[in-house]
Amino acid sequence: MLEVLNKANTFTKENESSVIQDFRNKYHLMAPIGWINDPNGFVFYEGEYHLFYQHYPYDSVWGPMHWGHAKSKDLVSWEHLPIALAPSEDYDKDGCFSGSAIEVDGKLYLYYTGHVVNDGAVRQVQCVAVSEDGIHFEKHPQNPIVDERHIEGIAPIADFRDPKVFKKDDMYYMVVATKTADNRGQILMFNSANLIDWDFFSILLEGDEHQGVMWECPDLFELDGKDVLIMSPIGIQPRGHEFKNVSSTVAFIGQMDWETGKFKVEADHEIDGGLDFYAPQTCEGPKGERMMSAWMQMWGRNMPSNELKHGWAGSMTLPRELHIQSNRLIQKPPHGIYDYIQPTEKVGDLEIKDQQLIKEQVMLDQSYLKLDLDVSATKQIQLELAKSAAGSLKVTYDVASEVLEVSREGLGYEIKGDEPVHLLARSMQVSAIGGRLILEIFRDTSSVEIFINNTLAMTNTFYETEKGSDVVLDVLGSARIHELTRGVFKDKDH
Repeated sequence: MLEVLNKANTFTKENESSVIQDFRNKYHLMAPIGWINDPNGFVFYEGEYHLFYQHYPYDSVWGPMHWGHAKSKDLVSWEHLPIALAPSEDYDKDGCFSGSAIEVDGKLYLYYTGHVVNDGAVRQVQCVAVSEDGIHFEKHPQNPIVDERHIEGIAPIADFRDPKVFKKDDMYYMVVATKTADNRGQILMFNSANLIDWDFFSILLEGDEHQGVMWECPDLFELDGKDVLIMSPIGIQPRGHEFKNVSSTVAFIGQMDWETGKFKVEADHEIDGGLDFYAPQTCEGPKGERMMSAWMQMWGRNMPSNELKHGWAGSMTLPRELHIQSNRLIQKPPHGIYDYIQPTEKVGDLEIKDQQLIKEQVMLDQSYLKLDLDVSATKQIQLELAKSAAGSLKVTYDVASEVLEVSREGLGYEIKGDEPVHLLARSMQVSAIGGRLILEIFRDTSSVEIFINNTLAMTNTFYETEKGSDVVLDVLGSARIHELTRGVFKDKDH
């Protein structure tokens, strides 16, 4: 593996300065060059968060997958490390696909899917690489450690990927994505006493015919007294405002039966209500907090940074702290993000009635906006973000229907996907809490993440043809602003 790793790392060093920066984010994790997709190996190791990711350094399109690598103390400022894995063996020659990390006795174990295509036949097997220092990894001589022998008669080897490994009591468990013979999503579970020798344990959960043809990137964890299974289904059918993207994400909330290895679902919902959120993975922080990061993109969509030959494509989301409330996964920005925000204006106790509030030059490339509104006497509000003469990102909330919509229609370069109807906007059911709507908005060059009522989130990318920075609030009826705070991002030490 060393030769292909050296080639990839040398290519990165020699070519990363050629990447065009126009649309690149600054406080989100991105690859130095080339393509990035699923977060992998999210782990807290030796006092820092490590996040690996699916990566193709040689072009801004998907290619034979490597594992890029970065680390951070606060999940905001990232230090790039050498590429950790590259396809090099007969069991992973066409890609080191997604997986996870676990630290045991000071060693860092990376579990990943070896992807091979021979004469059109796909084989996907589970593999492990081990590191003494968290930077340099060696593939284990027993690879593949989970393969056809473990799933005969249970699942196809062609769609068997994305291992997530964790420990419970004295046993290690691995959940892996696959599908049934009649194309329904399915998650399998394996167990091991030593991290290398694995046995089939159970079919953790199967989907019905409406829940997608393949479940990708599973993650199983305990949170606030519940068990949570998150995954990314391909082709899940829309349900109300949910699951409109061609590929989506879902959280199943319930209880594990560790005797049978079965998951009992009590509730489920889409994780993020935006256009650009896929393949989330979580890790446990130093204080037991559960953090989640995802790919801030979507399969089946064109990517303007690639089409414009900027030398890169894709980004990670802002990591989020998770909790469970009323059988729902709730999401909040990481605490560390606020150390980087320099407030530039704060106003409150302001009433707006059937009028506009215009703030010029407030949504710069790296900016923050918090809006706490009493909408109990409001019919509708519309918030135009990053507004220019060419367009804006529009956030609309209808009070009677309790529907919040975010639309990038007409904003910048057109982004089209594989959905049957051209998808320009997404909406969510959002109840005002005590008559109030609270929006926290994080803009980073070509992305906006909106956190709603300290509970929900909507993630969207956009690529402007004309730079916009104004914010316009239109109110139909009467609304009272309890708080409007805006800020810009700064270096943490300044």
